[in-house]
Amino acid sequence: MFGVQTRKQMLAAYEPMADYGFLGPESVSWKVWSHPTSYVLGFARAVTIEHFDPNLAAAVVQSGGVKYRPSTRYGRTLRYFAMQLFGGAEQTARAADVLVKVHSKAVGHDPVTGSTYDANSSSSQLWIHVTAWHSILKCYEMFGPGKLTEAEEDRFWAECAEIAQLQTIDPAQVPTTRAEVHRYFEQWRPRLAASEAAQDMIHFIIPLDVALPPSMPRWQKRLLAPAMWLMSKGVISTYPRYMRDMANLQQGRVVDLVALVGNKALHKLFERSMNARLALFELLAPQAVEIAAPAILGIPPRSDRVWGVREAQAHFGFDIPAEAHHDVREKQRDRVFKQGVRPSDEGLVESEQHIGAMDPAHVPATSGAAGF
Repeated sequence: MFGVQTRKQMLAAYEPMADYGFLGPESVSWKVWSHPTSYVLGFARAVTIEHFDPNLAAAVVQSGGVKYRPSTRYGRTLRYFAMQLFGGAEQTARAADVLVKVHSKAVGHDPVTGSTYDANSSSSQLWIHVTAWHSILKCYEMFGPGKLTEAEEDRFWAECAEIAQLQTIDPAQVPTTRAEVHRYFEQWRPRLAASEAAQDMIHFIIPLDVALPPSMPRWQKRLLAPAMWLMSKGVISTYPRYMRDMANLQQGRVVDLVALVGNKALHKLFERSMNARLALFELLAPQAVEIAAPAILGIPPRSDRVWGVREAQAHFGFDIPAEAHHDVREKQRDRVFKQGVRPSDEGLVESEQHIGAMDPAHVPATSGAAGF
């Protein structure tokens, strides 16, 4: 199903980054996010739980992107998260700037709350950001090496706050300790909604096979089905009970235990085998591999510089995201709220060269370890 390659062949397959971006190999975040528990379990947990925000669920459903191109939506999102962690500073700051334009089209009316939504709002972006970082750490703890030390976790959340500056997030609102993160979720709990749209999207994503390439032969999908089932049950096992109830996901303690033991064993295999690890990554998110693989393989960048986010934005000529592209954002709001027409696709085409192709047929095949 995939060809085994030597480490020398793997190292030759990927180009080095321009620099270490915003964190670097000494960061705790590199250790956590580069672990195999992030590729599927942590990421799938984040993108399903996010839908309990009724504003986000409305934006996702009304855009339709997840349903009609799930594999590239998965790959593009994972690529952007990989860029935040492992990408060079300029390319990541540029992608973040383009993403403000992309999100400008995600405005509309939320039928659940009766209010309006804007994907560029600070609160919406913070919900996505904290949910992602918490989910990645949660799965690292449950299915990977285990809990970080107190000092490591303090660094992890400080790094989370630094990366939040790539989004339209108010930095003062970012939780920076485990206790603050727990308070954040408790404060959000009354705002969560188990809407029909949220349940539909979670049930669409949670089997995980939607992330597989549409062109994959049926026999290969059948071969992968046991592993996908195991990882799907692993994601559900990380949900607190009230979220399982909200999502209408019924899973007992026996399955939780099977998921725990099975996923720990499966991800230990991925941890020990770089071929299996990169094969999994290339299968699910080929757009992200060229960004993450150099960090995973320890390929040094062309420069060993580590930037501050605000430092890089100023140096490379990008506005702070919350202050960027107000002209585009206002045009989209005018179309939707005043003219009553759909938002334009401004920013989407431009985003393809930075975040990856939207059409599965145009996703380039990678040349790394997987050989699918």
